[in-house]
Amino acid sequence: MKKFHFALAASVLSFCLAGAAHAEDLTFSLKNGTKSVLTNFYTSPVGVNEWEDDVFGKDVLNPGESMDITIADGRTVCKYDMKFEFEEGSNLDTTTDTQDLCKLGSYTIHE
Repeated sequence: MKKFHFALAASVLSFCLAGAAHAEDLTFSLKNGTKSVLTNFYTSPVGVNEWEDDVFGKDVLNPGESMDITIADGRTVCKYDMKFEFEEGSNLDTTTDTQDLCKLGSYTIHE
């Protein structure tokens, strides 16, 4: 009987650890397909009513450049809202979009 309880406990622990490992980092390549400097990039899971910190920090994404993006927020969701802000004086307005980042390998922002 003790062997059965040990096996059951081991199975439960394995299941719990597998669930924790499911919260993987989301990674994709972001390309600036516009003629303006992309200065800020924000993400937030769909349904969250506030933007998280600027993913770029002090970096920017110049026209034609790409950057690998990693969202390591520990969540197990895939659909994220994204907000893109361009340099002051640009003729581009702030742009938003929603994507399934688990399926996304790359994303290009266009004018």
